[in-house]
Amino acid sequence: FSRVDEPLRRRALEVHPVGRGTSVLDVGCGTGTQLATYADEGADCFGIDLSPAMLDVARTKLGDRAELTLGDATAMPYPDDEFDLSVASLFLHELPPEAATSVLEEMARVTKPDGSVMVIDYHVGSLRWKGRGWRLFSTATEALAGRDHFSAYRNYLGTGIAGIQPPHLEVSSSKLVAGGNLSITLLEISPRGA
Repeated sequence: FSRVDEPLRRRALEVHPVGRGTSVLDVGCGTGTQLATYADEGADCFGIDLSPAMLDVARTKLGDRAELTLGDATAMPYPDDEFDLSVASLFLHELPPEAATSVLEEMARVTKPDGSVMVIDYHVGSLRWKGRGWRLFSTATEALAGRDHFSAYRNYLGTGIAGIQPPHLEVSSSKLVAGGNLSITLLEISPRGA
């Protein structure tokens, strides 16, 4: 779906521009398409995924433009306060709610205090006419991914980001795209211990 998602990746750059010297972590980076967008902007790119096959594709696509790690996003091997921006793009809806919350907690941990966590995923709520078509397409696609995947997708649609958001992450902005079917949400990290 990389061609279909191209406008979404461009929108994400509008919501949170990056440039040379910006460190970006793509959590659940898959084939590296989102990371390639950040690498094209000159960012220092890092990605983590649990699938060796996906990472093989990402390595071919990105070459030495990103440091890729095979690992679990609920226990990432990065130090605290490492990245300017941590991104989860069309990934959290695939997980059970507890795991998705753990991933967000880890993203907050590895993101600098003045950095941002970005979630690009499905949006719950009313849809404009274009969004209804996207929702139908998305639902069919998610159903084809298997029963567990579809169940996680349905759970996510029931609550959206609010259902998995840890208390120390606060929504600072949200941009609806694809007729309201998707959102690009920026979360800011509350001071630790606050």
